Amino acid sequence: MDEDSELEDHGRRVKVSALAKMSGVPAATIKHYVREGLLPEPSRTSKNMAYYDVSLVPRIKKIKELQRTRFLPLKVIKSVLDESELESEDETVGATIARVLEQTAPTERRTREELLAAGMPKEQLDWLRGAGLITPLAETKGEVYAGDDLELLRVLGASRKAGISAEMLPVTILGEYAQALRALVEIELRMFRDGVMPRAGEDLPGLTEAATTLSERLVVLLRRRMLVPTMRALAEEAKRSRSSPPPATTKRPRGKSG
Repeated sequence: MDEDSELEDHGRRVKVSALAKMSGVPAATIKHYVREGLLPEPSRTSKNMAYYDVSLVPRIKKIKELQRTRFLPLKVIKSVLDESELESEDETVGATIARVLEQTAPTERRTREELLAAGMPKEQLDWLRGAGLITPLAETKGEVYAGDDLELLRVLGASRKAGISAEMLPVTILGEYAQALRALVEIELRMFRDGVMPRAGEDLPGLTEAATTLSERLVVLLRRRMLVPTMRALAEEAKRSRSSPPPATTKRPRGKSG
């Protein structure tokens, strides 16, 4: 049966070999896209016979192009694909933020074994993963870290090499740090949803991309401005605490012996 008869018999559906020829993407890669959820499951007429909708050809080409030109992992491509067809503005914003963060994140990878061999304490690595502050890559075998997760581990390692010991700065304090930052992020996104999204129109993806990039710079600058004044305020508070007299205690009268 040739490709034309397959199209006629199955209503614009073809075997994976024909779809591979039409899209220029190998059949094995197309099947991988299906397993990763980027393409719908094909229609199966038997255990070993499957047919794919030919309308998937542009989508397959777009996935491959995003991989080739932007080096994005499939999980991010899945979130940003077809932004104009997403169900809501919130999904458009979320997909754009994911894309921007992935583009600016480091591309290097390290396995758990490599991190431990480099001096990362096992208990700290396990705590960070258990707290959800780092997450191993899903599309790889074994425990592999990359992007901002790997950068966080490197910053923590650099602090240890600089002499800031675990007794001075225990890794568990990052839980409090993350909690405070989560509150900041919630304020930031709430302001964006209330102020920008209702007025953005078709410019929403572009404005989201700009805001994602600029907000990081704003947070860094505001933090820099607050460091010295806050340190002075904390020092004054400690000084007042030291100079304040201890609270008076009431002495109980001593009983008389009979």
